[in-house]
Amino acid sequence: MANEEFILPLAQTPLFQLAVELKARLTSFGGWEMPVQFGGIGSEHQAVRTAAGMFDISHMGKFACQGMGLIEQFQRLVPSDLSRLQSGKSQYTVLLNSQGGIIDDIIFYYQGEDATGQQRGVIIVNAATNAKDKAWLLSQLDPSLAQLQELPPQVLIAIQGPQAATYLQAFVKEDLTPIKAFGHLNATVLEQPGFIARTGYTGEDGFEVMVEPSVGVKLWQNLFQAGVVPCGLGARDTLRLEASMALYGQDIDETTTPLEAGLGWLVHLDTKGDFIARSQLEQQKLAGVPRKLVGLQMQGRNIARHGYQVLSNGRIVGEVTSGTISPTLGYPVALAYVPTELAKIGQALEVEIRGKTYPALVVKKPFYKKAY
Repeated sequence: MANEEFILPLAQTPLFQLAVELKARLTSFGGWEMPVQFGGIGSEHQAVRTAAGMFDISHMGKFACQGMGLIEQFQRLVPSDLSRLQSGKSQYTVLLNSQGGIIDDIIFYYQGEDATGQQRGVIIVNAATNAKDKAWLLSQLDPSLAQLQELPPQVLIAIQGPQAATYLQAFVKEDLTPIKAFGHLNATVLEQPGFIARTGYTGEDGFEVMVEPSVGVKLWQNLFQAGVVPCGLGARDTLRLEASMALYGQDIDETTTPLEAGLGWLVHLDTKGDFIARSQLEQQKLAGVPRKLVGLQMQGRNIARHGYQVLSNGRIVGEVTSGTISPTLGYPVALAYVPTELAKIGQALEVEIRGKTYPALVVKKPFYKKAY
């Protein structure tokens, strides 16, 4: 019998049919069939920068965790000091392998202690690394001190932009005003239980809302009718790149450390005890990183894309990890790893594009920072 290649069907979120009805252009992403754009990447990007846009991010991995030693257990797995988290606060951080490489970047939402003294939290991970992260966490956590449970299918909607709070408040019972950046709470969304966090991946103010599928469908429809612009993965990528937010699998992976990736602010060596790869990061910080993830501004209209080589005086010195033309700034920007000695602001470099080299300058990150 001839060998046959079996291709698993792409997963679809509970909001998939709504995207189809809006005639979204679809793409495969991390095993999911997702909208890459609705009305156009440029207009969606602009909506988030000036008003409000919404993204279906239900494909992200979602876990509930609890245990008498929850914080203690997670302290060993990340370089960030989680012990300082108060209930209703969260920490963007990374899971590390034994060499200090990044298994994934995650957000840990701490929900405090319940009446029995159990510490509780929610963890959001990347869709493509969901299974890997789950296996890693289960292999590292002591089940008597911390338990991890993958949540059943939920809708996760990111409402982002300077007017995000105004639009979302109409459908939430609780006052959103007291929630500060990286704050979160259990809330009442369309008269049903939900989870709301003031987090996002666009460089703008905004919220991420997790609710049951039927509630999520209604929320999306209500937000759309109110004037919030549906946005796809295309605008999500241009927005996060302008804000110099790393994309796992391109800008960071298991071969890059947080110190190399410009995520040193996540490494709290002075305030916490031992954790996986602490000694490796201490040594790297002492000796200095051999390479850094820098921002590049192309000197012209040519776009430096993922995988393109970076050169200095005709010699290959690095590689572009992400690149696009910035809709907000109007010129091409990119992220790239280069030797530390070439990572200073104003350094002249070149990028090879289709067999020719084009000039670029190392510039300060982020490329865009919200003005309010």
